[in-house]
Amino acid sequence: MAFTYNRTVRFQDTDAAGVVYFTNVLGICHEAYEESLEASSINLKDFFNNPSAAFPIVHANVDFLRPMFVGDKLLISLIPQKLGVDKFEITYEITVGEVVVSKAITRHVCIDVNSRVKQELPDEIIQWLETNRRGAEGAERRRAREVI
Repeated sequence: MAFTYNRTVRFQDTDAAGVVYFTNVLGICHEAYEESLEASSINLKDFFNNPSAAFPIVHANVDFLRPMFVGDKLLISLIPQKLGVDKFEITYEITVGEVVVSKAITRHVCIDVNSRVKQELPDEIIQWLETNRRGAEGAERRRAREVI
């Protein structure tokens, strides 16, 4: 299965119209990303503090399909995919109940922290990508069998 993360929309996530502020959707997606790393036994403190490699987002895209309100119970599904030796992409789908309310993509590149030059993805990230991709492909195969 794709990695999933549950989150409740809080008042601080919303704007004056009472819906989730557009930039906060990417913050919620990033929370799911962090949870997926931790679920794969990646130590977040080591990963984000004084690492030898960093993974800045070089592209982000969000589609807003329905509004999200305070108290909504979100299910964020994410599927990471390796794009090359030094980059990966994460696709997110946010649902409330059975309704897809938003879709997002973040594209990351691996760089050496000191030189800021692109470098190959480290083994722990390759393992995280493979583990989560295999799970997502398995879920897709199960869904396809259910349709038949």
